[in-house]
Amino acid sequence: MTMIPTDLSASRLSDAVSDPNREIAASSRVIDLSVGIVVCIPCFRRPQHLRLTLESVASQRTPRSFAVVMVENDAARRESAPVAAEFLADGRLQGICLVEKRQGNCQAINAAFETAQALFPAATRFLMIDDDEIASPDWLELMVRTAEATGADIVGGPVLPVFDDDSQPWLSRHPAFCPAYDYSGAVPLIYGCGNCLITRAAFERFGRPAFDLRFNFLGGGDCDFFSRCRDAGMTFHWTAEAVITETVPQSRTSLGWIAKRGLRIGAINYRVEYKAAQGAGARARVYARMLGRLPLSLVRAAGLLPSSKAVVAMHPVMVALGSMLAAVGIEPKPYEASKIVS
Repeated sequence: MTMIPTDLSASRLSDAVSDPNREIAASSRVIDLSVGIVVCIPCFRRPQHLRLTLESVASQRTPRSFAVVMVENDAARRESAPVAAEFLADGRLQGICLVEKRQGNCQAINAAFETAQALFPAATRFLMIDDDEIASPDWLELMVRTAEATGADIVGGPVLPVFDDDSQPWLSRHPAFCPAYDYSGAVPLIYGCGNCLITRAAFERFGRPAFDLRFNFLGGGDCDFFSRCRDAGMTFHWTAEAVITETVPQSRTSLGWIAKRGLRIGAINYRVEYKAAQGAGARARVYARMLGRLPLSLVRAAGLLPSSKAVVAMHPVMVALGSMLAAVGIEPKPYEASKIVS
């Protein structure tokens, strides 16, 4: 075990955070450089919920030593940093909180994973949880145990919604909120990093940044990264018992927000497929396929209407419309600071 008192190791921390657009906001009094597991937590304007997230991480039932790397992505207001500093200062968590001055979803995630790899050279497994999520008590143990048992390059788990407005329980079955899988086992792909474990070996297969900055304000950098991992022959495993819950505010259950979510999913699908297409012919086929999905989605929606709520039945249409709009250069940018409601 290699322990360093952080007040005596400023140069070590500076080496790990060498990007001039990143700075250390807080660190624990002592850091164990020999940990094999790091939990990464991007933070943006949710200090009250971040406290719940960190409490859940600090309360994990595991004999394994782990560290955290938190990334404050609001360089002006820095509301998350004091909460992070509190947990680091009193020893409930070990690690650091840094500020990523460049705003955006991919900027924050890249800062977390890159810093975690640099600061903790012995770490081979990197988990992620968002600052509006709460980990179940055995989450970390189950994710790491799955990685050990299966040898999977990437492990995913469910993010289950907890709605502030509980008057519409059927929303949990909407594709915008429903997990991709309902079983544990090998899967072809996972689609989001809100509950994931990525091995160091997976990161080392690609250059930096791992999460493509072209998805920075749209979102979907995780879907693009995992698609590239699949195409490179990496393996995925899903652990249905490793549950994380996501607090969903009332603003995210409105028909308008759900419709925009469908449009964004469609835009991400188009961008990921277009990026992967090799050559002008392949890109033209992606373009044509996305345009052709709209009439097919209307047929699918009509088939869903008899057994589903209209907002659920219309989801395929919104996704197809989002792809079509992205194909002609129109796409949302929900991760711009001006578009985010605190």
